[in-house]
Amino acid sequence: MATDPAVQANNKLQDDISQFVYDPYGYVLYAFPWGEPGPLADHNGPDEWQREQLMAIGHKFLDDPLATIQDATASGHGIGKSAETSWIILWAMSTRPHLAGMVTANTQAQLKSKTWRELAVWQGRAINGHWFTWTATRFSHNDYPDTWGLDAIPWSEHNSEAFAGLHERHVLIIYDEASAIADTIWEVTEGAMTTHRAMWFVFGNPTKNTGRFRECFGKNKHRWTNRQIDARTCKMTNKAKLQEWEDDHGEDSDFFRVRARGEFPRHGTSQLISAEDVTRARKTVLDLDQYAFFNIMIGVDVARFGGDETVILVRQGRKVLEQLTFSGLNNIQVGARAAEVYKRHGSSGAILVDGVGLGAGVVDYLRTMGYPVVDVIGGSLAEEPKLFYNKRAESWYRMKEWFEGTVDIPDDPVLSDQCAALEYGYDMKERIKLERKEDLKERLPSIGSPDRADALALTFAEIAIPGRIMESFEPDEEYAD
Repeated sequence: MATDPAVQANNKLQDDISQFVYDPYGYVLYAFPWGEPGPLADHNGPDEWQREQLMAIGHKFLDDPLATIQDATASGHGIGKSAETSWIILWAMSTRPHLAGMVTANTQAQLKSKTWRELAVWQGRAINGHWFTWTATRFSHNDYPDTWGLDAIPWSEHNSEAFAGLHERHVLIIYDEASAIADTIWEVTEGAMTTHRAMWFVFGNPTKNTGRFRECFGKNKHRWTNRQIDARTCKMTNKAKLQEWEDDHGEDSDFFRVRARGEFPRHGTSQLISAEDVTRARKTVLDLDQYAFFNIMIGVDVARFGGDETVILVRQGRKVLEQLTFSGLNNIQVGARAAEVYKRHGSSGAILVDGVGLGAGVVDYLRTMGYPVVDVIGGSLAEEPKLFYNKRAESWYRMKEWFEGTVDIPDDPVLSDQCAALEYGYDMKERIKLERKEDLKERLPSIGSPDRADALALTFAEIAIPGRIMESFEPDEEYAD
């Protein structure tokens, strides 16, 4: 009997792809429809930095087929890291029988909505994408789903054992936004690197001057192939946005070094609040006597756009007592809800409202009704103007210091991801300046607007004294969102 044409075609495809065992760049050129009608019509192949990395991987294995690979890439934003990650996964899955491994990222939102989702996009474009099955948690070979595949695993210091025990013939591990992944996870992963042919790729913006990602470019650089990519040299980056950052912060500022040049900051981390601190706060449960003697502080962040949330958050000292989220409320309704929350918690302390834009109407309502309301203007002058660019930066920095102690927040992944997402830099006067909301949305669309975290930060705008008439703030020259 004649062989089925589909079987013949698949056998031919297998023969072709088997030639790329030591040639990931060749696989990428072969597997995707570069220049053909569709999403790749205007592209002739990988960017230069991607080509160089893929070729370096191939050369390493040509020199030593049993080699282990530890490869670190620090870069500015928007250079195509997620695409490169997807290509490496598809090449390794296509050429290494019964490959085992895992992919993780700095947050669960980043892993699920960006890194892992991008893999599904490129699988759909790959000439052999039909060999594999993508789910929300696993990418596997159709014929051997249990023994040939990678898992998407959100990292947690309390679940570090999930990153141990990989001792298969072929192993692949990928970290995305590696600066924020805890050292304990790195230490456990190192156990898998005792296996011949194991591959470990770490990508990220160089936000921290300490930690294992930084050490890939410092004291441990002899163990790692590493590169630092300037976003200005890449094909896919938003050059207008990069120029805007340079104009606002200066080419040699820490903000620009991290977000554009792919260089580590001079002043330390550009991630304002540590993910480890936030995770610890989610696990902490305080006793009543550890917070009850503090004033009630109610932060109200009013939604500005259709996809944003209105958030009312109640903090008493070291504990967040309550967090309410709404959509579609008008100013009167928001004010009434805030007043209701204030009365429910004993009518002490203050209500702190983001008074920019729609929030001004909420402030007017609460003030008219006689409630102790603080009109917080994020762009107004900080109480310590030599240290902070504006009031928003000062409030968030106070929240950062609060998180560094023993505090208790809801076990809410949205709140925790938002608190740990925001980055900071320095202005021309070396004052701390926060990343703008629109920049955060562009950098981490899975996070969106940090409404819940902003509501918590509002509770640090000032120390309220019950019964005091709240003062207004003098605006700075430039309001910051």
